[in-house]
Amino acid sequence: MSEILFADDDEALRRMVGELLRHAGHTVRLAENGTLALAEVRRDAPDLVILDYRMGTPDGFTVCRTIKDDPRVAHVPVLILTGESRMEDRLGGFEAGADDYLAKPFDARELLARVTALLRQAQRALDRNPTTGLPGGAAIEREIDRRRAEGQPFAVVYFDLDDFKPFADRFGFAVADEAIREAGRSIAATAEGRTDTFVGHVGGDDFVLACPADAGRELARIARARFSQALPHHLPKDAVRAGVYRAEDRAGVEREFPLTRLSAAVIRVQPARWTTLEHLGEVVAEAKQRAKSPGATGIAEAEL
Repeated sequence: MSEILFADDDEALRRMVGELLRHAGHTVRLAENGTLALAEVRRDAPDLVILDYRMGTPDGFTVCRTIKDDPRVAHVPVLILTGESRMEDRLGGFEAGADDYLAKPFDARELLARVTALLRQAQRALDRNPTTGLPGGAAIEREIDRRRAEGQPFAVVYFDLDDFKPFADRFGFAVADEAIREAGRSIAATAEGRTDTFVGHVGGDDFVLACPADAGRELARIARARFSQALPHHLPKDAVRAGVYRAEDRAGVEREFPLTRLSAAVIRVQPARWTTLEHLGEVVAEAKQRAKSPGATGIAEAEL
């Protein structure tokens, strides 16, 4: 579970909250004042900090502001406990950078619920690709594991951009980044309104979509079409008119390339036949090769 630092000058409350959090499965570190809390955060940043607003000098707001002003630990979520219920006090906490607050006296269940929510939000924020904002590798693995555990067939669609290196060499990294962002938007748009569909960004020009087994090919088709419509807005008009460009291939030979497009490997997974992620990767590689072969439609399917 997560590691939580709780700072309060009230020994009885420190003991009570500490026991509550430990009982919920968390590792707990306790500090009796703001100075010790700051030292603990800087020594080894926890996953979450809980501060009492009124605990002497420095108070909870000051400690929170100091944490959020330090780029080394600013990512750590902070929950402030306060006995004040006035709007000014709540706003003061948020102005100090607090991620949430809870007024005392509080219900133990609400404290645990807020702790869980903050930890979940922090995990999602850390596991998002900085270019697209989509969930990254760890979240993708968790999603695949979750679907496997449910035991129902599902599809995993792997996308990437064709001939992306020469494309980036020819048009530059700014355009290449826009192409990656556009790919992410195009794929994510297919999941809008669908609670059964997940989209993640492995990194670079590689993306993953997980969905019901019978939806993979159609969602791949829609994503490819969206991307092909959006990409020209980021390219020089002469390149769009020509539909091709010249660049060096991997062997260093200059030749003509078509404008990059999304290719997709649609893998239908039967959980009962699942072996390893490595095996899935092998199946994906073979399908992607077929999707990119001369005369192919840009989509290839396989069973696992």
